[in-house]
Amino acid sequence: MKTERLTIPVTSDIAVSALALAPADPDACFVFAHGAGAGMTHPFMETVAAGLAKRRIATLRYQFPYMERGSRRTDAPALAHATVRAAVQRAHAHFGPLRLFAGGKSFGGRMTSQAQALDPLPDVQGLVFLGFPLHPAGKPSNIRAEHLTEIQVPMLFIQGTRDKLAEQDQLRPVRRRLGSWATVMEIDGADHGFGVLRRDGRSAEDAIEEVLDGVAVWTSAWRLEFCLHMNT
Repeated sequence: MKTERLTIPVTSDIAVSALALAPADPDACFVFAHGAGAGMTHPFMETVAAGLAKRRIATLRYQFPYMERGSRRTDAPALAHATVRAAVQRAHAHFGPLRLFAGGKSFGGRMTSQAQALDPLPDVQGLVFLGFPLHPAGKPSNIRAEHLTEIQVPMLFIQGTRDKLAEQDQLRPVRRRLGSWATVMEIDGADHGFGVLRRDGRSAEDAIEEVLDGVAVWTSAWRLEFCLHMNT
């Protein structure tokens, strides 16, 4: 498998970089964005792309403009949303008829969810959040989840049980409010970056494998559900 470097125009004067990776026989494509503090080449992002390719899921990972220019200050939401939308459009053009899912790590997933809530992303069948940042660390709240009720596609939340940006007692009511649209997969003992404690008897690699298996199973199950719906 070879990673292809792409350029995504966002506005008339802003473009960002992207990396596309696909197995020989992909079943779906995951368009995913990075977290607030690390770009698309961060080891976590590379591990997710390579691991999903082994599970027949192509990926397109991309930069937000602030990361592209080397800034630490995140983009204004409108620009971030436009970047998400441009990345989805580029993935559709690059991968053709593959089923599309979108989301990302932390900030990237949150910006994708906001874009979807404001105006549905074309051809995207579901959203996948790898550590949704429900609130700042040490400030439990679920205000950041209010827009999720506007989303009308399935959502998969993969969250560590030690995630300080998504306390479980704040996540549970969000899940109930979203009803059948939301699936929450808990990674036992994992933090916001899916790191685990050595005393738990497993490695960070084990936790990431669990994350990747969860994405693969969920996207495959949605394909079957969609086919059944179309045939009724």
